[in-house]
Amino acid sequence: MNEREPIFARIREALTVSAPKPGLLHSNGHSSPKAVEDVLPVTGKTLDENLELFRKNAAELRADFNLVSSAAELVAQLGKLRDAEGWKKIATHPGELTGVATRLLQIPVYLARRGYDVNEMEQCDAGITECDALVAQTGSVVVTSRSTGGRALTVLPPHHVVIARREQVVADLPEAFALVKAEYGANYPSMISFITGPSRTGDIERILVLGAHGPKKLTIFCL
Repeated sequence: MNEREPIFARIREALTVSAPKPGLLHSNGHSSPKAVEDVLPVTGKTLDENLELFRKNAAELRADFNLVSSAAELVAQLGKLRDAEGWKKIATHPGELTGVATRLLQIPVYLARRGYDVNEMEQCDAGITECDALVAQTGSVVVTSRSTGGRALTVLPPHHVVIARREQVVADLPEAFALVKAEYGANYPSMISFITGPSRTGDIERILVLGAHGPKKLTIFCL
């Protein structure tokens, strides 16, 4: 009870100062908000710079990022993952890149179509999907319900593998949204998601735990 009056006094004092209107400089000591560009991380000016920035951000987020030069190299890298982690079954969705990659892995494939079984998908060792964009500024993978065969494939298997193309690498979020809009026009997907590293939480004693709410591993291949 002894702290009640000092707390109320500080509240009354704060209420005597008018809040600034966005974008305006006030004479009462408030400064105008900074431009968005002043507070966001810098981005590259070329594709190579943004690829390197994405690689750096992905590494800090504990995601694996790999540039591959051909479909054959992609399949070879996926084969190494399959052997190293002992994949017995994978889940994927119909797509040009996923089709090429998974046909040659020589293990059972669960194909996500309309009415897919989430229980069966959850039993797969990895989920392999395409995406809509890679955002260099944040190291994020942009996916939609249309580009990944629904909403479950990117979150149920413990290892999410993303296959992207170099032309899907963008500098920032506005460019990512522009790419999505150019792809779908007015017929937007029912879900747009930004995957920034593997699933994680630090709720308990601020100790980072991976895989708390989704895949424990995120691997990205860029053709």
